Amino acid sequence: MSKTLIIGASGQIGKMATKQLVTKGHKVVALVRDKAKLSDITSDHLEIVEADLEQDFSHAFKGCSNVIFAAGSGGSTGADKTMLIDLWAACKAADYAKTNTVSQFVMISSIGADDPAQGSDEMKPYLVAKHMADEHLINSGVPYTILRPGGLQNEEAKGGFQTTKPDSREQMVITREDVADALVFALGNKQLINAVYELFNGDQTLEQAFD
Repeated sequence: MSKTLIIGASGQIGKMATKQLVTKGHKVVALVRDKAKLSDITSDHLEIVEADLEQDFSHAFKGCSNVIFAAGSGGSTGADKTMLIDLWAACKAADYAKTNTVSQFVMISSIGADDPAQGSDEMKPYLVAKHMADEHLINSGVPYTILRPGGLQNEEAKGGFQTTKPDSREQMVITREDVADALVFALGNKQLINAVYELFNGDQTLEQAFD
């Protein structure tokens, strides 16, 4: 059975995706800085690997055929951590994936990563990091699926999606749980290989939204 490496598995979206996959019987390698943050997940399908994304974490890729990059520096950190995690670690992950002949790399990016110049001064470092990480993955030769969700919300999953940008900024949002659902849906979906999607809550199923 194939294994999926989830980078940033202790983050909100990464943890949700980890729980979903092991519940479905998938083998998961969860890459985290502190394994205690996954102490509430018990499964024979789960292997936890501790590593610092600012260092070498190539060992986590051994035997993994799929990768989900769900790591992020977080909103409370500065531009330095944004560059080190959202850009540098993401680029290294793409390089490690290529060395290990990964079949699919699913990246969580961000709305606005296509054109960082249009972002606010506060958001530009983050959007530039996401843009450059996306471009590195696209140019790596690794089969990829890039999801660019709108503003992330902590509400319960709504179960409705759309990949076309809404007219109003207030509608350019999606719950973290819905993003996790989309990650799991994208994994192994050959129709979504080598494609970039913006993602928002809407009134379609995942199948309809990604059609």
